[in-house]
Amino acid sequence: MKAILALEDGSVFHGEGFGARATACGEVCFNTSMTGYQEILTDPSYKGQIVTMTYPLIGNYGVNTQDVESWRPHVSGFVIRELSPVVSNWRADASLAEYLEQNGIPGLQGIDTRALTKKLRVRGALNGFISTEGTPEAEAVERAGTWPGLVGVDYVKEVTHKKSFRWDEKDAESASFKLTHGPAAPEPRMVREPLPPADIPIVAYDFGMK
Repeated sequence: MKAILALEDGSVFHGEGFGARATACGEVCFNTSMTGYQEILTDPSYKGQIVTMTYPLIGNYGVNTQDVESWRPHVSGFVIRELSPVVSNWRADASLAEYLEQNGIPGLQGIDTRALTKKLRVRGALNGFISTEGTPEAEAVERAGTWPGLVGVDYVKEVTHKKSFRWDEKDAESASFKLTHGPAAPEPRMVREPLPPADIPIVAYDFGMK
């Protein structure tokens, strides 16, 4: 699956697509984390952005259902140097490619992410266009240049929950990260020591928080 990333300054990067067969515009930025790509994908502050990872190999430990920062991925697109062909982690529920495909997000691998990062570091974030649907180069550049950008757009109403709710009302998620010892359980991730009860009520207002 061929993929393309075009920037508003006319730069074009051709690579291999993964994830969803999709097209999106967004503000192209970079993240220097070596791990934590799932947390980055689900970070509400990346709404409307195409995120480039500077670390060269991404996806080696897959994706799980517990390490999300919010209710769904919010990035418009995901750009990496190399997608790990192997997923190896006992907590993994899916591969990175499968996760992006499930959520309709296009991914691009195989480009010179160092060159892209250097450009963004000097110029700042640039509007861009990403596609895994065979979009011609000229059209990609045009769509990157005509995208209106993030200024004035209210993304809070898109990333936040529509209604208030009680977090983990049945105490199924809020457990200690210390795993219990002894015979292996059918689902060892869920066999953890419970947290002590809170001595004060806690209310969180979601304005796109993570």
